[in-house]
Amino acid sequence: MATILVVDDELGIRALLSEILADEGHTVELAENAAQARAIRENHRPDLVLLDIWMPDVDGITLLKEWGATSMLTMPVIMMSGHGTIDTAVEATKFGAMAFLEKPITLQKLLRAVEQGLAKPTARQPAGNNAAHPEGGLTVEAVMTGGALPPSTPLMLGPQAEQSFDLDRPLREARDAFEKSYFEFHLAQENGSMTRVAEKTGLERTHLYRKLKQLGVDLSRNKRSSAL
Repeated sequence: MATILVVDDELGIRALLSEILADEGHTVELAENAAQARAIRENHRPDLVLLDIWMPDVDGITLLKEWGATSMLTMPVIMMSGHGTIDTAVEATKFGAMAFLEKPITLQKLLRAVEQGLAKPTARQPAGNNAAHPEGGLTVEAVMTGGALPPSTPLMLGPQAEQSFDLDRPLREARDAFEKSYFEFHLAQENGSMTRVAEKTGLERTHLYRKLKQLGVDLSRNKRSSAL
């Protein structure tokens, strides 16, 4: 698997991303600022970087520009921000980012963007004034959703204890539909807390993450203080 560097000044986000990516079999390095990110980039040569834009010392765009200007942008970089705009996405891709993920980041979009990034391990350099990626892979609209990803429905729509299901279908499809609704209900009830949902449903957290991924549940944590 890959070595992934997560750069974010919020401890909760670093811990959560690290846990999810480690569950997928990746080696995760963590940095809370640009200085630590530079050192890890030099010493560990990560295969992919998840880079937050808004950091207190040097922001992510500035660090991205620095890596590009010094020929150190040899790995895919996925930018993250809770205050993303089209202009921000354009700027990020101009300077070599392969994708832009808006926070809160769903589990499905995160894993899909990482998968797409690792599938293209070629060197990435700034694209001048071209708003799309130099390889022509992403438009601004695609970047704002983390690449060419299917639209997702936010998870936290409020608990729905009573639902109807179409039983005139194969058993596996009916079971998957029920299980997806079941987990969405409990995630909404527990405000996205994976720990509490794991306890309530009787599943180990790693198994729970994989189950949610299998069912296509989008994981939103915008009601948690440590939300992505």
